Amino acid sequence: MKLGARIFKTGIAIVLSLYLSQLLHSPSPVFAGIAAIFAIQPTIYRSYLTIIEQIQGNIIGALLAVIFVLLLGNHIIVIGLAAIIVIIINLKLKLENTIGLSLVTLISIMETQSGSFIQFAGIRFSTIMIGIFSAFLVNLVFMPPKYENKLYFKIVNTTEDIIKWIRLSARHDYDHQLLKTDIKKFKESIHIMDQFYTLYKEERSYFKKNNLEKSRKLVIYRQFNLTAKRALDTLKRLHRFENELLHLSENFKQSVQDQLDSLIYHHEQVLLRFIGKIPTPPPYAEENVYLNKKELFDFFLADQRESSDDNNPHLFHTMQIIASIIDYGEQVEHLDTLITSFHSYHHNEVSIEEENHE
Repeated sequence: MKLGARIFKTGIAIVLSLYLSQLLHSPSPVFAGIAAIFAIQPTIYRSYLTIIEQIQGNIIGALLAVIFVLLLGNHIIVIGLAAIIVIIINLKLKLENTIGLSLVTLISIMETQSGSFIQFAGIRFSTIMIGIFSAFLVNLVFMPPKYENKLYFKIVNTTEDIIKWIRLSARHDYDHQLLKTDIKKFKESIHIMDQFYTLYKEERSYFKKNNLEKSRKLVIYRQFNLTAKRALDTLKRLHRFENELLHLSENFKQSVQDQLDSLIYHHEQVLLRFIGKIPTPPPYAEENVYLNKKELFDFFLADQRESSDDNNPHLFHTMQIIASIIDYGEQVEHLDTLITSFHSYHHNEVSIEEENHE
């Protein structure tokens, strides 16, 4: 099991909140620790949004607790009724993420049996706020992981694995069950790529120049993710319709294999060009062979003309394979255009640190 930054930040936030509560002589420091758990976030921007929401949720819970105790007391049925109303208010205000903390605040205040209720409620409210601000302070001091690095290497690793399977599938040289298992893993990896993209997008820069560069990078990373999805779609169709590929004419079958080789080679080159391992524009561009969409389409039309049955499922399945390859190729070409444009402004200056294998 890997111990990530968020695990350590959560522990530090709990320690800090408990320490500050004891330093301020809070009678129940444990509530500060609980609040810190709710408030810790993976990025500074999310932490900022969370602290605003948690303050609102904390106020809602505290106000409802005070009102119900003063009007109806603190019987367990009253506490349950107050909890229902707190949940409804949070949902109406679209503060779903703060429901847990609001309920903690509510119950921690309503469980009092002392006479000085208002003072007790203020202490509990302040204690929970200590936990919220402790978590925010930890998020500020302990910088979040570099999500650009995580995103780039997740893209590269996932794409390279998909490309390997496409190369094997085009040659009908693979283990069917193993590929089926890996396709499920690729779906999960692409979902993680989307999550890293969102986290990277939420990172904030203090310099206008960096903001402009990041805006362009975001467009490229979004296209990276989309291209990986199209590569996976192509792989799934090659796997699903393998029999259709086997029954193609030898020339058509060889064309599919050659065009797929050219396409995935192009994709690999684009990945390397983004970080400057291959210069932009690429050397000897006239020698580079990319996807020939016309050749594939012409073979498909010829195959269709030779078919005696217009309703032959073989034609429809073959059409899906060719369409998927062409779509994948167009996404790679668009990605190539975006990267070329990016490097024309930033001169191959893409800083990606070596992957961390912790």
